[in-house]
Amino acid sequence: MKRKEFLKKALPATMVPFFINGISIKSMASTPMLEAIKRASLKNGRVFVLIQLNGGNDGLNTIIPVDQYSNLSAARSNILIQQSKVLALNGNNATGMHPVMTGLRSMYDSGKVSIVQSVGYPNPNFSHFRATDIWHSASDSNQYIGSGWAGRYLEDVYTGFPTGYPNTNDPDPLAISIGYAVSTALMGPTVSTGVAISNPTSFYQLVNGTVDPAPNTPAGHELTYVRLVLQQTQAYNDTVKTAAQAVTNKATYPANNSLGDQLKIVANLIAGGLQTPIYTVSIGGFDTHSSQVTSSGSTETGNHADLWKKVSDAIATFQSDCDQLGIADRVAGMTYSEFGRRIKSNASLGTDHGAAAPVIVFGKNVNPGIIGSNPTIPSSVTVNDNVPMQYDFRQVYASVLEDWFQASVSKTDSDLLFKHFDTLAIFKSTLDVKKVRSGSSVTLMQNYPNPFKDFTNIEFVSPGGQVELRLFDSQGRLLKTLVDGLVPKGSYTEVLDGTNLPAGNYYYQLVTANGQVGRHLVKL
Repeated sequence: MKRKEFLKKALPATMVPFFINGISIKSMASTPMLEAIKRASLKNGRVFVLIQLNGGNDGLNTIIPVDQYSNLSAARSNILIQQSKVLALNGNNATGMHPVMTGLRSMYDSGKVSIVQSVGYPNPNFSHFRATDIWHSASDSNQYIGSGWAGRYLEDVYTGFPTGYPNTNDPDPLAISIGYAVSTALMGPTVSTGVAISNPTSFYQLVNGTVDPAPNTPAGHELTYVRLVLQQTQAYNDTVKTAAQAVTNKATYPANNSLGDQLKIVANLIAGGLQTPIYTVSIGGFDTHSSQVTSSGSTETGNHADLWKKVSDAIATFQSDCDQLGIADRVAGMTYSEFGRRIKSNASLGTDHGAAAPVIVFGKNVNPGIIGSNPTIPSSVTVNDNVPMQYDFRQVYASVLEDWFQASVSKTDSDLLFKHFDTLAIFKSTLDVKKVRSGSSVTLMQNYPNPFKDFTNIEFVSPGGQVELRLFDSQGRLLKTLVDGLVPKGSYTEVLDGTNLPAGNYYYQLVTANGQVGRHLVKL
């Protein structure tokens, strides 16, 4: 058995078994991917926090497209928040937030929130486990990848682990998961991040840097390697404890808020001097098939409202803590969920598994505002209709790697995300024409006729260069690519033959060098 095959089976996770403020801390051992991200981040000391919303968040009741309110009301009248109660956003009359999200709304108005609209991927999967795997591996929906999206890029850049780690230059864990299992997004393709450790004092001799002897056999060599990884994890234990004890949090975190408890520790460790660039935290409960809102008709209350109040309050307090601790310049984070929910609500005051949903990126150094346009809600929807994808989630990942961590993401490198994805202007350092800020610079006309029976015309303007024009059904499945290639600058009309399409709602999307935009069409 090869070492990497053995490790994938033997080392599913690495955890330091101790508690800070009652929260279990699991310190991940170094991997080539994480080592490279750390080296890149150490140029500016930047840290990124991944907040997973487990269960599939209903984006339409989170970031509310007020300009679509009439059609939303027809689709989800039993759960839609009253328009008068939607939190208005500074400078944006078309979009609002859930009424409980006062903390995030305040951050938005003060320029510390960037919202990426309708984030998803073609041909979405509606299984919690598979969809999570797709997000973490950054694969297409028909690919099954065992590694994380960042690990693939970095596996050949930093070699040699575990030999020599930790050391004087790299004494700290490179990623920490608080209160949750290690994210597969952080797994290297050849070396696992470790195993769970129940008692760090009972395994190996740390003082002299040796491990217990093993037989001089192939299996013995693998055992020696495993023991070295375990030993390194014990060494990281001390650095985490030292950082945790070095400072006291400045902000008062909300009571009975598990996400706030986790983020409090993240702020504490960063301010305490830990040079860990990646943290993962999570909160569950977003699988709101029923009782998403209260049965009394107060749609601004209920399970979904309770969850988002916790998320909003926790992030706002974390941001305040970072400001007061003097670390806000180098800390950013994002929320994500494995999928969104359907446009149409169900009879149980809930929503079923859907496709695209907004991603919220926060921090002092984000470009404030909204990337993209509100999702278009048809006047008549079925139980199968989804929010169409506007941005691929891998564009967000590429932006984090290239623009936040300043990693070199080559446009010709096919290993990282398997294909090139344009970055988005999420962070302040990316204000240039090469970054996609919104669909406003992309010219895609409404098809005509619409609705149509057999044929319809789609007009678009090419800025010159690579152009893709794609057709999706109401569930987000890619049906056909109408244009894919280098198109000279100019105006074009593409005729869509819909004679074999069933009646219903469809979406078409134009992707160019200037950005991307989508529109809704109806087949009679």
